[in-house]
Amino acid sequence: MPDSGEQPPKRTFQPDFLTELFRNPLDPGYADAAARKQREGEPTGLRKQLSGSALVVTLVALGFLLVMAYKQTVADEPARTTARAELIQQVQNRRDATAELQDKADKLADEVSELREAELSGDEVRRLRDTEAATGLAAVRGPGAKITVGDGPTPIDPVTGERNTVARVKDSDLQLATNALWSLGAEAIAINGQRLTATSTIRQAGEAILVDLRPVTTPYEVVAIGPDDLAKDFKAGYAGRFFGQLASKYGMSFDSRPVDDVRLEAATELKLRVAQPSTPPPAPSAPMSEEPSRSTSEGGR
Repeated sequence: MPDSGEQPPKRTFQPDFLTELFRNPLDPGYADAAARKQREGEPTGLRKQLSGSALVVTLVALGFLLVMAYKQTVADEPARTTARAELIQQVQNRRDATAELQDKADKLADEVSELREAELSGDEVRRLRDTEAATGLAAVRGPGAKITVGDGPTPIDPVTGERNTVARVKDSDLQLATNALWSLGAEAIAINGQRLTATSTIRQAGEAILVDLRPVTTPYEVVAIGPDDLAKDFKAGYAGRFFGQLASKYGMSFDSRPVDDVRLEAATELKLRVAQPSTPPPAPSAPMSEEPSRSTSEGGR
């Protein structure tokens, strides 16, 4: 290729950031300040007095603000403590009142049951008790199984500060356990003492689990009355394998064991739904004849 006589442009390389950082670790601003201090020396006279006075005024202002903030915090603390104590007392009073009302309701229910059984015959009383036991209106006792599931460790992320909720028992887990027990022949089930009925709900509210609007906490004990092999069948079934995987993967606790004799209390605040038959329409009038047709005869039955 012929030489045109022009020199090719020289390539320039920008300095590498890391190389420049290690070569000149001191910030240029610090270097200029050090050079100016070495050139001008320490401040003297009026300049030194002004600098010291400004520092003193700044420290005094900061101290005054801190003292005022402390006094305001101390002054507001009695009001907050009083309000908190009043709320705690109100909650405790409401709990005591609720417990008293529940005791009265239980006594009245027992009186109603005694009066009702006194008016019924033996067969009717037996059928009534069986129906109450099946619907959750009466306490039941017998052998069955106890399924215990609990939350695993919930470490906090050191970077984000968020809690790991993967190892927590959810409402769907309890729903899975109860549905599996029903399918295996359970006759009555309770979660942490809360008896389940045909209208019971298991819901999640934030980090809390509600059974019929009543909170339950870990560990969750699902107690069921049913066949002798209920605990064994549950552990070998899909639900048992699922909880076993949760325990091995996330550190959640799981246990399934039989119980020889357990008592489940009656459900509280049971909401019954009553179906009423509709009024049938009046039958059409049949024509007067000696031999009524087959349709008219069937319609009159």
